[in-house]
Amino acid sequence: MRDTLRTMLVWCPDWPVIAADLVDGVPADRPVAVLHANRVVASSGAARAEGVRRGLRKREAQARCPQLIVVDYDPVRDVRAFEPVLVAVEEVAASVAVLRAGVCAFAARGPARYHGGEEAAAERIIEQVAQECRVEAQIGVADGTFAALLAARMGRVVPPGQTPAFLAEMPVATLERPQLVGLLRRLGITTLGAFAALPPGDVLARFGLDAALAQRLAAGRDDRPLAVRHAPPDLEVDERFDEPVDRVDTAAFAARALAERLHERLAGYGMACTRLAIGAVTADGRELHRVWRHDGVLTASGIADRTRWQLEGWITQKRLDQGIVALRLVPDGLVRQVGLQAGLWGDPGVERDRAHRALHRVQGILGPEAVVTAVLGGGRDPREQATLVPWGDERVTARPAGPWPGRLPPPSPAVVLDQPLPARLLDASGQLVGVSGRLELTADPARLVLEGGAAEVVGWAGPWPVDEQWWDSRRAVRAVRLQVLLADGRALLLTLSAAEWTVTLHFD
Repeated sequence: MRDTLRTMLVWCPDWPVIAADLVDGVPADRPVAVLHANRVVASSGAARAEGVRRGLRKREAQARCPQLIVVDYDPVRDVRAFEPVLVAVEEVAASVAVLRAGVCAFAARGPARYHGGEEAAAERIIEQVAQECRVEAQIGVADGTFAALLAARMGRVVPPGQTPAFLAEMPVATLERPQLVGLLRRLGITTLGAFAALPPGDVLARFGLDAALAQRLAAGRDDRPLAVRHAPPDLEVDERFDEPVDRVDTAAFAARALAERLHERLAGYGMACTRLAIGAVTADGRELHRVWRHDGVLTASGIADRTRWQLEGWITQKRLDQGIVALRLVPDGLVRQVGLQAGLWGDPGVERDRAHRALHRVQGILGPEAVVTAVLGGGRDPREQATLVPWGDERVTARPAGPWPGRLPPPSPAVVLDQPLPARLLDASGQLVGVSGRLELTADPARLVLEGGAAEVVGWAGPWPVDEQWWDSRRAVRAVRLQVLLADGRALLLTLSAAEWTVTLHFD
């Protein structure tokens, strides 16, 4: 068995909050919470002082801290913001491995030898990150990555050979395996030392392979090799023009030449890109920027086309009246070049590519919001479950999918009305049907009166109450919904709000 690697680990506390500060200007010194799937995944120190903790639902977090600033979780933002930190660390240490955004590790031997010890190397790296990135970092050193992460949270350097003793008193929750941790606690095992003392064979037979691996971590036998990060090369290309370019044909020629240079540079590293950032500087000093996304890898012609379309769009929109003096292409979403996958029947998907090219060209002329696609997500109201996303952008919904208590039961509606239609729901005596405080209909529905006439109600389901965002008077929704089946075969969804019925949905 190989010896456990002496590991140095850099940890940037509250990184999702710091990334939101660096990228979006969210003030990290104020109460901030980063939410994913309506639960807190990270919070600032000021928010934790108010009782905001990981795992809280949004409503409970806001109840504990009314002035809480809520930020959506964005892993892409976290990774991009962490890149300058990695560059700063790589100026001092070699062969850096990224564990996740905000955490990286490397072998301690090299920096310790160069700087005269592990403590001195840790101080040098913390200083480097602070000076280059204005970011607070903590460093831990121990035998293995797992122990080094725990040491970093305490800002400690664990002496060689002392890692098992350092881990022994740690709670089993540090393993971050909720099911295993819950089972161990029910068995009376609350520390890593107690878990490590169990017979390994019994742990494997009783709890499985993952628990056996977790026991090795608890015992300080973390001998997994680090996945070394290779710093990405400088791949962007640019071109400066002696005379401002203000004609489409001249711009197209320059775009194709620059696209070929970029594709050759990517191919030289065995890479391809799925996103392309296009930047231009006008003769009057303005900077224009646009990111194009693609669901496959961009070929040389694909890069050239998107660059040409974007320039044509800017010229059409009169944003290049003075012409451009510089053009820059920056690849993003880098992947290993493995070629494009053929279509289902062996064809290269020519018709599909033609459709994509046409849609992207419309975007280049009219702007990215001119072509949108619907992405289904969560929500109680079908009108809120579809998010319109610009073509080529990441297909992210405004409301995450998942269980939504109070969501309409199937089937899904066939027609969602932009403007609800006024209606009157009457009982057999011609009186308006309402809903009591106990959420019961005041009478059986008999007729539905619309602008085009009246129809007999032969069946109904509900009512279902909706009481959303009651804490925000501007966005609060308080209503009752009712499905009705009419004698002419129509199935409708009625909504009662402010004592008025409206038709909002049609069913097949």
